[in-house]
Amino acid sequence: MTRSSFQVISVIGAGAWGTALAHLLATKGFNIRLWAHEPEVVETIQTTRVNSWYLPDVVLPNSIQATNSLADAVQGTDLVVLAVPSHVLSSLMSTLRPFLRQVIPITIATKGIEQETLQLMSQVVEGQLPQPWHTSLTVLTGPSFAAEVSRWKPTTILLAGRDFNLVNRLQQVFLTPQFRVYAGRDVIGAQLGGALKNVMAIAAGIVDGLDLGFNARAALITRGLAEMIRLGRALGADTATFYGLSGLGDLVLTCTGPLSRNYQVGIQLAKGHNATSLQSTTRTVAEGIPTTRAAMALAEQHKVDMPIVRGIYRVLFDKQNPRHIVSDLMSRTAKGETDGLLPTSMTSFEPTARI
Repeated sequence: MTRSSFQVISVIGAGAWGTALAHLLATKGFNIRLWAHEPEVVETIQTTRVNSWYLPDVVLPNSIQATNSLADAVQGTDLVVLAVPSHVLSSLMSTLRPFLRQVIPITIATKGIEQETLQLMSQVVEGQLPQPWHTSLTVLTGPSFAAEVSRWKPTTILLAGRDFNLVNRLQQVFLTPQFRVYAGRDVIGAQLGGALKNVMAIAAGIVDGLDLGFNARAALITRGLAEMIRLGRALGADTATFYGLSGLGDLVLTCTGPLSRNYQVGIQLAKGHNATSLQSTTRTVAEGIPTTRAAMALAEQHKVDMPIVRGIYRVLFDKQNPRHIVSDLMSRTAKGETDGLLPTSMTSFEPTARI
């Protein structure tokens, strides 16, 4: 699969992230079909060349054609990029599947965990496709605000997949001088990092909203990473992945950057707003809210201690006071810093799985 093999790329989802990826790929000379759920988004892009709903002030090249038709979006395409919210991915794939007539690469740029099944996004997609498609799946994740990517701010990101030859070829599709793409094999760890950091971003917003200080934020990021690693090990991820772009990198970005929707949710929770009102007042999806519920269920299922996730769950769904949650976290029984993170003997350590 050479560079010339990719002439047409379908980006499914015209939110900020999908539009930013479409913009990036179009500037590399690909013909882009950008599918949007909202007719107004399609009309605006086609008439003004701007997605004023989700990515205003970014002029989109004429090589991006917006459409509401999934059939038109993927007809004759060489690569599908999925960038829809996690809660609609399963139903979208069910609708999309009949139009995918031959095995082609699919890159999943959606971050999250499905609430009903507790599946990662790659597992959701696999469940809708026959076995021969499964090795054609890759995931794109890492610290990347759409607004900065579309304005050519330097960005590094991870592309992970089971077929490493395919990963290497697709790496060249996305790579630009401002958008550096690293290759990886750990599909599970890459997705868990990208999903769980959104929960920690809500917690960071609460910390800053309550004016608890930089010390508290640093503690939150560090202990949040420890929780991510613990769940990752239980699900078969490579611990090393969480120290990379999809783990620590994305965690630092979303816990410190005001552009993060999840961080802003935390700020508003600290001011006394509730999750229901926050979700009803914005078009964009704060993935950390449904991910908190799914992460809590996974932690209980696998008997993994995740006190920060549990605290955010109590704030979001039990309407607990954020200050009380912080107090509870700080008054927990003293323990060792690396408890539950490392094997008893580092000399015998092997990653749980390399996928």
